[in-house]
Amino acid sequence: MEKKPHLVRREFPPREVSSVSLALLLAAVLLLNALLYLYLNKFYISSGRAETDPGLCSFGYFKLGAAKNCSPWLSCEAINREVRKLKCVGEGAVKKVFLSEWKENKVVLSQLTNSELKEDFLHGLKMLKALQSKHVVRLLGYCEQQFTILTEYHPLGSLRGLNETLHIPKYKGMNTWHRRLMLAIDYVSVIRYLHSSPLGTLVMCDSNDLDKVLSQYLLTSDFHILVNDLDALPLVNKSAGRLVKCGHRELRGEFVAPEQRWPYGEEVPFEDDLMPPYDEKTDIWKIPDVSNFLLGHVEGSDIVRLHLFDIHAACKKKDPAERPSAQEVLDTYKKVLTLLIREAAMPGTREML
Repeated sequence: MEKKPHLVRREFPPREVSSVSLALLLAAVLLLNALLYLYLNKFYISSGRAETDPGLCSFGYFKLGAAKNCSPWLSCEAINREVRKLKCVGEGAVKKVFLSEWKENKVVLSQLTNSELKEDFLHGLKMLKALQSKHVVRLLGYCEQQFTILTEYHPLGSLRGLNETLHIPKYKGMNTWHRRLMLAIDYVSVIRYLHSSPLGTLVMCDSNDLDKVLSQYLLTSDFHILVNDLDALPLVNKSAGRLVKCGHRELRGEFVAPEQRWPYGEEVPFEDDLMPPYDEKTDIWKIPDVSNFLLGHVEGSDIVRLHLFDIHAACKKKDPAERPSAQEVLDTYKKVLTLLIREAAMPGTREML
């Protein structure tokens, strides 16, 4: 009688199996982190948001469009001869803005409209020249004698039109929590740059309400933010006891920081000489309101707001000294972006571990 072969069943200890699975899972997490690092580098560096922008020329020069070489800033003569106005696209208290053309490139020509504000105009030009960087609109030329400034043209206009732009079919794919958080990071990066600029600590004074703030910034075609209007940018020097006041009129409303409001009550009439000065922490107070606009109301934006709750609460501290620096806010924003991208890439990882 033929004997049936005995099948030997080998069973692995449960502990050995779970160890292998855990090792594979940890390896996957490490690989994800490496890919995430490369991904974020792509955004912060390859997308032109590195600290040193290869598209920038040395002081006094610019590069426009697909040009390979840098050109010197255009002089009065060159602007008068080579720049052609097309149409007026805006007018503020200080200047009128014209869409113009230079060598088949669209450019922006700004001209002073109120001679009483020429000091503001020249201050803005001085700031524009000194602060050229990836955070600031590109200067192409100027003419002090004629109070004229020539800058790069950005067809999407100011940040005020962000929501309208994102409803255009071409840009609907950009209307995500991720892209909107990137814009908020850009905005805080500008504030950080101004607070640690080559000139010292600068305060963005032309910011008494949300609409006014948004009008100071441009949205680029590749969805980044540039500061455009630098007419009201006073310098703070705490060690020298130098603080600032944003204008000579009383400021009201919850948007401006508490220290910018008249501290002596309704019974005492406002007097500019009695108004105490303040520092750059007024900009920090406004960050949550601007970021709330930039985040919008898309899928995932409430999750972003939840992660930013603590840092935004710190920004709204009544005592300016208790508010974080712009660098601290920026670091938090970047950490939140990294965390949320990681969670979106591997949902449930935390539970598996």
